[in-house]
Amino acid sequence: MSTLYTGGCACGAVRYEAKAAPIFENHCQCRDCQKRSGTGHQSYLTFPSRADVTITGTATDWRIAGDSGNDNIHSFCPVCGTPVYLTFAAMPEPIAVYAGSLDDPSRFNPTVVTYGIRALPWDRMETGLTTFEKMPSG
Repeated sequence: MSTLYTGGCACGAVRYEAKAAPIFENHCQCRDCQKRSGTGHQSYLTFPSRADVTITGTATDWRIAGDSGNDNIHSFCPVCGTPVYLTFAAMPEPIAVYAGSLDDPSRFNPTVVTYGIRALPWDRMETGLTTFEKMPSG
C-alpha cells in the first residue's frame, strides 16, 4: 500500500509516513490543547496502529495526565519545537498526528469536536461537526 499521509516538524528533523487511513479526525478544545497550541484548540488525525506509522528522527516526549488520569505522551521536535505526534499510555496501539504537521494539511477532514465544554467564545468551530462535551468513549 502506498503512503497516504506524510508530515513532520517545521525544520524536517522529525518526519512520519502513515500507511493507513485515519480512524478519527478531530478538533480538541481541552485546556491542555489550548495551552500547547497557543490558541483555542488542537487538531488531530488518529491512526489505528503505530506499526502503520514510520517515524524518522528523534522526538522529545512530554507526558501529562488527561481527564481519565492516564498519560498522554506528546512528542515534539527538540530542534524547532513543533508538535508532531501524540500517543497514549493506556492505549499503546493508536497514534495521533497533529493536523498542522501534515505535508498536505488539506487532507485533514475533521468530523468531531472533543471537549466542547472547554470551548472559548472566540474559537468557533464550523457547523456540522458533532461536538462532544468531553472525549467520547468507545
